[in-house]
Amino acid sequence: MFYVLAFLVSFCIVYLLIPPLGRLAFRLDFVDKPRQDVERKIHREPIPLTASYAIFIGFFITFLLFTRDFSLSTLALFIGGVLLLTIGTIDDWYKTKGKDFPALPKFIVQIAAAILVFLSGNAFTGFFNPFSGDYISLPVILQFVLTILWIFGVTTVINFSDGMDGLAGGLTAISAVTLFVVALAKGQSASAMMAITLVGVTIAYLRYNKAPAKIFMGDAGATFLGYILAVIALDGAFKQATVLSLFIPILALGVPIFDNLFVVIKRFVQGKSIYQADATQVHYRLLKAGLNQKQVVAVLYLASVCLSLSSIILLLIQT
Repeated sequence: MFYVLAFLVSFCIVYLLIPPLGRLAFRLDFVDKPRQDVERKIHREPIPLTASYAIFIGFFITFLLFTRDFSLSTLALFIGGVLLLTIGTIDDWYKTKGKDFPALPKFIVQIAAAILVFLSGNAFTGFFNPFSGDYISLPVILQFVLTILWIFGVTTVINFSDGMDGLAGGLTAISAVTLFVVALAKGQSASAMMAITLVGVTIAYLRYNKAPAKIFMGDAGATFLGYILAVIALDGAFKQATVLSLFIPILALGVPIFDNLFVVIKRFVQGKSIYQADATQVHYRLLKAGLNQKQVVAVLYLASVCLSLSSIILLLIQT
């Protein structure tokens, strides 16, 4: 019942905040304008870019209200979220002017947000040896590298997936539901609360972002969602994991991870920046293949649900 209330509160906060924030975006000209010369811009009218603030506010108010967790780790998570929201807003503002914000500041801020999480004590520390049952604690430097890579990677792949109405929000919701089930099964109440709160804010956002979208969350919102997903997995699925169960969060986030690994490798081989926006993601390829937006999103939702169910089956095998 506690989790249902958290879901409803987070949903209502975001649902009520988005309309006034959307009107404010039009007054400030903080909107994503259609551009005929950009293949990725498939909308045909200006769309507000302010949903990220509703998502941020809804998430933290609900989480703090239900957990009363004012610990160092929560403070680090909050500061990291503010950093991502700030640099994402600057990036989104550049886009409203038809310009591209440099990749280096975004990279530095995303790494800084990940380092804050590590320094607060939330890290990938090791795993159980399936043969001996002993816990293998990794060297601190390896803990640091793997933690930073995980947070940065998930933050980036969710951001890269935000290219079609309802896609990034829906994939995040499906992954968050999966991580919620995993946290419940492991008795991790804080992770479960974080996950169900994330489900609430994303479902509320999808009420306005499903095709045809009335609002976008921009880079600010997409990086924030990826960041929170990564931290939930660190605090839940990765904690006290066996070698096999390390794949649970990877499968839960399977669609954005596998798609964007392909994209990043392709860009690297072609000598492009991994931040260089293009239309190589799977949703654009499916669109080119003849599917419409709603069909593309439905196919990717289905693939995500299948991978998430696989991760839950893997969890059941482990228990």
